[in-house]
Amino acid sequence: MARRIKKTKKEKTEKNNNKKNLGKSIGRASVIGVFGGLIWSSAALVCQLLNFSKVGPSLLFAPLPLGSWKNHLYGQFLAIACIGLISIAFALLYQLTLSRFKTIWVGIVSGIFLWTIVFFAAQPLLPGLPPLKKIGWNTLTTTLCLYVLYGLFIGYSIAFEIEENSNSENYSNE
Repeated sequence: MARRIKKTKKEKTEKNNNKKNLGKSIGRASVIGVFGGLIWSSAALVCQLLNFSKVGPSLLFAPLPLGSWKNHLYGQFLAIACIGLISIAFALLYQLTLSRFKTIWVGIVSGIFLWTIVFFAAQPLLPGLPPLKKIGWNTLTTTLCLYVLYGLFIGYSIAFEIEENSNSENYSNE
């Protein structure tokens, strides 16, 4: 009887720890998403300002009739902030679906997949995005590299965070 009581207390403790870890994991993935979006959309703005790319973060606002301010610097900064918030969803989706794969290639492929969605599937919805035949090689390669680095950042950071959590659980159980 005493063993059963101890076992149920242990089970309750494990359930509470799992809930705490899930909350921490979602929070950390959200932070990774925000910083991934901020860092790599800021890099996209720098690439646009240096004429490596014809499109910048304000491409996010292209379908919206907001006026010409969206293409100015403060519109770009607002787009960077919005991309940071949108990246939370991407990071959480990555964590839920792809975090079990422990290789950097999954993050790279997810970046390529995201680039494909934006530049192929969403191209008709984005009036600020020229057709692929007219956009130029510099813009294509620059944006592809930025999306790959963004996917790699999200994927590697989430994989690292999960590995750190499992290592800390192993040390606490010993």
